[in-house]
Amino acid sequence: MTQAYPLQWPQGRRRTPAELRREAKFRKVKDDQYGWRSQYHLSIDDAVERLETELSRLGATLPVLSTNFEKRLDGRFRAKQPSSDDPGVAVYFVLDGQPHCLPCDTYLRTADNIAAIAAHIEATRAIERHGVASVAEMFAGFRALPAPGATPWWQVLAVPLSASAEEIEAAFRKLARERHPDRPGGSHDMMSELNRARDAGLKERGGSNG
Repeated sequence: MTQAYPLQWPQGRRRTPAELRREAKFRKVKDDQYGWRSQYHLSIDDAVERLETELSRLGATLPVLSTNFEKRLDGRFRAKQPSSDDPGVAVYFVLDGQPHCLPCDTYLRTADNIAAIAAHIEATRAIERHGVASVAEMFAGFRALPAPGATPWWQVLAVPLSASAEEIEAAFRKLARERHPDRPGGSHDMMSELNRARDAGLKERGGSNG
Protein backbone atom coordinates (compact mmCIF):
# COMPACT_ATOMS: atom_id res chain seq x y z
CA MET A 1 0.00 0.00 0.00
CA THR A 2 1.20 3.53 -0.71
CA GLN A 3 2.50 5.33 2.36
CA ALA A 4 2.33 9.08 2.89
CA TYR A 5 5.25 9.06 5.34
CA PRO A 6 8.10 8.48 4.99
CA LEU A 7 8.68 9.07 1.31
CA GLN A 8 7.84 6.10 -0.91
CA TRP A 9 9.80 6.75 -4.08
CA PRO A 10 8.53 4.82 -7.14
CA GLN A 11 10.65 1.86 -8.10
CA GLY A 12 12.63 2.22 -11.28
CA ARG A 13 12.75 6.04 -11.13
CA ARG A 14 16.18 7.62 -10.86
CA ARG A 15 16.94 10.01 -8.00
CA THR A 16 18.48 13.44 -8.47
CA PRO A 17 21.89 13.54 -6.77
CA ALA A 18 21.85 15.90 -3.77
CA GLU A 19 24.58 18.07 -5.26
CA LEU A 20 22.50 18.68 -8.40
CA ARG A 21 19.35 19.88 -6.63
CA ARG A 22 18.70 23.58 -7.07
CA GLU A 23 16.63 26.53 -5.92
CA ALA A 24 13.19 26.91 -7.47
CA LYS A 25 11.40 30.05 -8.60
CA PHE A 26 7.97 29.17 -7.26
CA ARG A 27 6.67 32.06 -5.16
CA LYS A 28 3.55 33.25 -3.39
CA VAL A 29 2.66 36.90 -4.05
CA LYS A 30 1.03 38.99 -1.31
CA ASP A 31 -0.10 42.62 -1.19
CA ASP A 32 0.22 44.44 2.13
CA GLN A 33 -2.19 47.02 3.50
CA TYR A 34 -0.40 49.77 1.59
CA GLY A 35 -0.59 48.01 -1.76
CA TRP A 36 3.04 46.94 -1.82
CA ARG A 37 3.51 43.55 -3.44
CA SER A 38 5.99 41.06 -2.00
CA GLN A 39 7.03 37.55 -2.96
CA TYR A 40 7.56 34.71 -0.49
CA HIS A 41 8.78 31.13 -0.62
CA LEU A 42 5.89 28.70 -0.77
CA SER A 43 4.99 26.90 2.43
CA ILE A 44 4.12 23.20 2.38
CA ASP A 45 0.43 24.10 2.70
CA ASP A 46 0.67 26.61 -0.19
CA ALA A 47 2.21 23.95 -2.44
CA VAL A 48 -0.28 21.26 -1.40
CA GLU A 49 -3.16 23.62 -2.20
CA ARG A 50 -1.78 24.10 -5.71
CA LEU A 51 -1.35 20.36 -6.16
CA GLU A 52 -4.84 19.52 -4.89
CA THR A 53 -6.33 22.06 -7.29
CA GLU A 54 -4.51 20.60 -10.29
CA LEU A 55 -5.33 17.00 -9.35
CA SER A 56 -9.00 17.97 -9.11
CA ARG A 57 -8.92 19.65 -12.53
CA LEU A 58 -7.16 16.61 -13.94
CA GLY A 59 -9.93 14.33 -12.69
CA ALA A 60 -7.50 12.25 -10.60
CA THR A 61 -8.88 10.15 -7.75
CA LEU A 62 -7.49 8.56 -4.59
CA PRO A 63 -4.42 10.86 -4.35
CA VAL A 64 -1.68 10.07 -1.85
CA LEU A 65 1.15 12.58 -1.40
CA SER A 66 4.24 10.80 -0.11
CA THR A 67 6.98 12.91 1.56
CA ASN A 68 9.39 12.91 4.47
CA PHE A 69 7.19 15.40 6.33
CA GLU A 70 4.89 14.10 9.06
CA LYS A 71 1.19 14.99 9.16
CA ARG A 72 -1.18 15.85 11.97
CA LEU A 73 -4.28 13.80 12.72
CA ASP A 74 -6.35 16.13 10.51
CA GLY A 75 -4.17 15.28 7.50
CA ARG A 76 -2.35 18.62 7.27
CA PHE A 77 1.43 18.88 7.64
CA ARG A 78 2.93 19.67 11.03
CA ALA A 79 3.97 23.32 11.18
CA LYS A 80 7.34 22.80 12.86
CA GLN A 81 9.55 19.86 12.03
CA PRO A 82 13.23 19.49 11.11
CA SER A 83 14.27 19.80 7.50
CA SER A 84 14.76 16.48 5.78
CA ASP A 85 17.93 15.54 3.95
CA ASP A 86 15.64 14.18 1.24
CA PRO A 87 13.16 16.80 -0.06
CA GLY A 88 11.76 14.44 -2.69
CA VAL A 89 8.03 13.94 -3.09
CA ALA A 90 5.82 11.52 -5.02
CA VAL A 91 2.10 11.85 -5.63
CA TYR A 92 0.16 8.66 -6.35
CA PHE A 93 -3.30 8.81 -7.92
CA VAL A 94 -5.71 6.97 -10.17
CA LEU A 95 -6.52 8.36 -13.63
CA ASP A 96 -8.96 6.59 -15.94
CA GLY A 97 -8.79 3.55 -13.70
CA GLN A 98 -4.99 3.30 -13.89
CA PRO A 99 -2.57 3.96 -10.98
CA HIS A 100 -0.04 6.71 -11.68
CA CYS A 101 2.85 8.30 -9.84
CA LEU A 102 4.49 11.69 -10.42
CA PRO A 103 7.76 12.03 -8.45
CA CYS A 104 10.02 15.06 -8.13
CA ASP A 105 13.26 15.67 -6.23
CA THR A 106 14.76 18.34 -8.49
CA TYR A 107 14.63 21.14 -5.93
CA LEU A 108 16.09 21.77 -2.50
CA ARG A 109 12.78 22.36 -0.74
CA THR A 110 9.95 19.85 -0.34
CA ALA A 111 7.36 22.57 -0.99
CA ASP A 112 9.00 23.45 -4.29
CA ASN A 113 9.00 19.81 -5.44
CA ILE A 114 5.27 19.61 -4.68
CA ALA A 115 4.69 22.86 -6.58
CA ALA A 116 6.70 21.50 -9.51
CA ILE A 117 4.37 18.52 -9.83
CA ALA A 118 1.36 20.86 -9.73
CA ALA A 119 2.95 23.00 -12.47
CA HIS A 120 3.66 19.88 -14.55
CA ILE A 121 0.02 18.79 -14.38
CA GLU A 122 -1.15 22.29 -15.29
CA ALA A 123 1.19 22.40 -18.30
CA THR A 124 0.13 18.93 -19.45
CA ARG A 125 -3.54 19.88 -19.33
CA ALA A 126 -2.74 22.94 -21.45
CA ILE A 127 -1.01 20.78 -24.08
CA GLU A 128 -4.11 18.57 -24.34
CA ARG A 129 -6.05 21.51 -25.77
CA HIS A 130 -4.08 21.15 -29.03
CA GLY A 131 -5.87 17.83 -29.62
CA VAL A 132 -2.78 15.74 -30.36
CA ALA A 133 -3.03 13.47 -27.32
CA SER A 134 -5.21 13.10 -24.25
CA VAL A 135 -3.96 13.74 -20.73
CA ALA A 136 -4.25 10.02 -20.01
CA GLU A 137 -2.02 9.25 -23.00
CA MET A 138 0.53 11.87 -21.97
CA PHE A 139 0.65 10.46 -18.45
CA ALA A 140 1.04 6.87 -19.67
CA GLY A 141 4.76 7.05 -18.91
CA PHE A 142 3.96 7.71 -15.26
CA ARG A 143 2.01 4.51 -14.62
CA ALA A 144 2.79 3.33 -11.11
CA LEU A 145 4.35 -0.10 -10.75
CA PRO A 146 3.19 -2.24 -7.83
CA ALA A 147 5.60 -2.14 -4.91
CA PRO A 148 7.95 -5.10 -4.50
CA GLY A 149 6.19 -7.84 -2.61
CA ALA A 150 2.74 -6.38 -3.36
CA THR A 151 -0.12 -8.75 -2.61
CA PRO A 152 -1.27 -10.58 -5.80
CA TRP A 153 -4.49 -9.20 -7.26
CA TRP A 154 -6.53 -12.34 -6.68
CA GLN A 155 -5.64 -12.33 -2.99
CA VAL A 156 -6.59 -8.67 -2.60
CA LEU A 157 -9.96 -9.36 -4.26
CA ALA A 158 -10.39 -12.71 -2.44
CA VAL A 159 -11.15 -14.54 -5.69
CA PRO A 160 -9.53 -17.58 -7.32
CA LEU A 161 -6.76 -17.00 -9.85
CA SER A 162 -9.14 -18.36 -12.50
CA ALA A 163 -11.83 -15.74 -11.73
CA SER A 164 -13.63 -14.31 -14.75
CA ALA A 165 -13.82 -10.59 -15.55
CA GLU A 166 -17.38 -10.55 -14.21
CA GLU A 167 -16.28 -12.17 -10.93
CA ILE A 168 -13.41 -9.69 -10.62
CA GLU A 169 -15.76 -6.75 -11.09
CA ALA A 170 -18.28 -8.19 -8.61
CA ALA A 171 -15.60 -8.72 -5.97
CA PHE A 172 -14.25 -5.22 -6.55
CA ARG A 173 -17.67 -3.60 -6.10
CA LYS A 174 -18.33 -5.55 -2.90
CA LEU A 175 -14.99 -4.70 -1.33
CA ALA A 176 -15.11 -1.07 -2.54
CA ARG A 177 -18.23 -0.53 -0.45
CA GLU A 178 -16.25 -1.60 2.61
CA ARG A 179 -12.87 -0.03 1.88
CA HIS A 180 -13.81 3.35 0.40
CA PRO A 181 -12.26 6.21 2.43
CA ASP A 182 -15.74 7.58 3.14
CA ARG A 183 -16.67 4.36 4.94
CA PRO A 184 -15.70 3.54 8.55
CA GLY A 185 -12.45 1.60 8.49
CA GLY A 186 -11.78 2.44 4.85
CA SER A 187 -8.87 4.51 3.51
CA HIS A 188 -7.32 5.93 0.35
CA ASP A 189 -4.53 3.36 0.57
CA MET A 190 -7.00 0.47 0.76
CA MET A 191 -8.92 1.75 -2.26
CA SER A 192 -5.70 2.32 -4.19
CA GLU A 193 -4.69 -1.30 -3.58
CA LEU A 194 -8.18 -2.46 -4.56
CA ASN A 195 -8.05 -0.48 -7.82
CA ARG A 196 -4.62 -1.91 -8.60
CA ALA A 197 -5.88 -5.44 -8.02
CA ARG A 198 -8.98 -4.97 -10.19
CA ASP A 199 -6.92 -3.44 -13.02
CA ALA A 200 -4.33 -6.23 -12.89
CA GLY A 201 -7.00 -8.93 -12.90
CA LEU A 202 -8.89 -7.43 -15.83
CA LYS A 203 -5.66 -6.98 -17.76
CA GLU A 204 -4.93 -10.69 -17.44
CA ARG A 205 -8.42 -11.43 -18.73
CA GLY A 206 -7.89 -9.08 -21.69
CA GLY A 207 -10.70 -6.89 -20.42
CA SER A 208 -11.03 -3.22 -19.57
CA ASN A 209 -12.56 -1.29 -16.72
CA GLY A 210 -13.08 1.86 -18.73
